[in-house]
Amino acid sequence: MSLFWIDIRELAEIQTMATSKKVITRVEWEKKLNDVRVRKDNMNELVMNFIVAENFRLESGTEQIDLATITDRMAVKKAVQRGNVEDAIEKVNNLNPEILDTNPLLFFHLQQQRMIELIRNGKVEAALEFAQEELAPRGEENQSFLEELERTVALLAFEDVANCPVSELLDISQRLKTATEVNAAILTSQNHEKDPKLPSLLKMLIWVQNQLDKKASYPRINDISAAALEDSVV
Repeated sequence: MSLFWIDIRELAEIQTMATSKKVITRVEWEKKLNDVRVRKDNMNELVMNFIVAENFRLESGTEQIDLATITDRMAVKKAVQRGNVEDAIEKVNNLNPEILDTNPLLFFHLQQQRMIELIRNGKVEAALEFAQEELAPRGEENQSFLEELERTVALLAFEDVANCPVSELLDISQRLKTATEVNAAILTSQNHEKDPKLPSLLKMLIWVQNQLDKKASYPRINDISAAALEDSVV
């Protein structure tokens, strides 16, 4: 028997958990930020990466890169964003089968997204069968995969998934996260430089704040250009 087994009755007990937001004061938040140590050379490297990437794009004619390659990559990304994960996997394999063969984490996340889409469409039995046949064996090989799988299956324990502790898995942001991961892997396989790190970090900041908003009230950065903390309204 697989090490992975889902008991909906046990998962239903999660519904009794309190989901009230934690309040973090400005003093507490600023102390946490001050405790983070970022090396100056890492900051310099980040800025240089952005400058070099932008100058190269403007001066080297990278706009003339193979349009077919861009079209194929964007088709994969759009397929994931629309929830057509099977189609996305097929397109990735058509581009380069080694992308998924050599990246088990990426393949797991795509399979996880397939299960999320089944749950989104109310196909509970199909989702459980898919989890046990396709995802559980990978979870047995990797503990982090198993933990992610269990979080995903926990969606089935709630009638009102919008208010469950793992509701973020059904957000469009989860699709975007998976699509971005696939896009980066394709770029790497094609020996292209990924997007400059600075814009990616800013996008990550926005995404993380949106996720944290569901769990806590804290001083957040609303104006990225000013990078100033603003107290949240409780």
